[in-house]
Amino acid sequence: MSELDPTLERWRLILGAAGSGVTGGAALDARTGARDAALDWLYERDGDLEGRDIRRTGGSGPSLVQAVDWLDSVHRLFPKTTIERLERDAVQRYGLHEVMTDPGVLERLEPNAELLGAVLRTKHLMNPEVLRIARRIVEQVVRQIMEKMASEIRVCFTGTRSRRPSRIPRAADFDFPKTVRANLAHYRPEEQRLYVETAHFRARTRRHVDNWQVILLVDQSGSMTDSVIHSAVTAACLWNLPGIKTHLVAFDTEVVDLTRDVEDPVELLMKVQLGGGTDIARALAYGAQLVENPRRTIVALISDFYEGGDRGWLIRTAAGLVAEGVTVLGLAALDENADPVFDHETGRRLADVGVHVGAMTPGELAAFIADTIG
Repeated sequence: MSELDPTLERWRLILGAAGSGVTGGAALDARTGARDAALDWLYERDGDLEGRDIRRTGGSGPSLVQAVDWLDSVHRLFPKTTIERLERDAVQRYGLHEVMTDPGVLERLEPNAELLGAVLRTKHLMNPEVLRIARRIVEQVVRQIMEKMASEIRVCFTGTRSRRPSRIPRAADFDFPKTVRANLAHYRPEEQRLYVETAHFRARTRRHVDNWQVILLVDQSGSMTDSVIHSAVTAACLWNLPGIKTHLVAFDTEVVDLTRDVEDPVELLMKVQLGGGTDIARALAYGAQLVENPRRTIVALISDFYEGGDRGWLIRTAAGLVAEGVTVLGLAALDENADPVFDHETGRRLADVGVHVGAMTPGELAAFIADTIG
């Protein structure tokens, strides 16, 4: 299969299927095909094209679910300037505002993580009435995420199982030997089964944590939406743990310290401005200034590592932190899937100077922090 010339590829995307003749028989690759599908979804609505007997596709009309999916794909596939143009066209020309900026429609959507991401990406387009509805969606989804994450994080910081019994039934603390002994009277030989009437569990010791810092530096570019959400909730869960001082910093080309809002992740997320360029080096340099005791500090840099600033400065700053004794994590994703897309060259260079590079779920990050400080 021949590779498509970049100029011809751009014209193919502009013209849609009507411009397939310009490709000279070369097929679109997977990413370009996804871009073409996203453009089709929006611009096939243009009535002027139909009047000139030109259609990008003959596809069916959009649904609400498709609109949310489209927003997600646009933020994955296009640069910021293109995203802004597509969102503006969607709202002003083709009525996408009926999904994300119409209060009646927005109220009917089922709150979930995908919708939360779409709300955060388009809240700058919403009027005050719609923002109030959007905030309720953010509150509901954040509460669901926190309920799940809080228990995971709490378990990580409760230490090892002790010999003391516990009244809290948790699978990880199930005392199998004691449960078997206590229920032997209920064994039925003819069935070869032991019936359990009373289950026993062990308590956990409490970890002693003495004055550690956890600094979360979060890239707020559009592709990192899920990580921004889970970073905010993770910071809120860590905030009230004794002995841990938590910081949360968001960045694009500017750095914004959101630590004072950590206790209220809903308010924090409503303040986040997704999109923009990326200056990771500046953010890490800011984080370095927050370090009080290097050997009791964990810095988690959450980014796709596509550096728009000075990559050399980024590597030097990371190397300096590691040399001082700071535990530095480079997380290409912090969400429930931990399935990152990132700049492997920058990731490799960070790993070479001692940064722990990878991807984690929030529970895995909590476990890492607990093991490091325990």
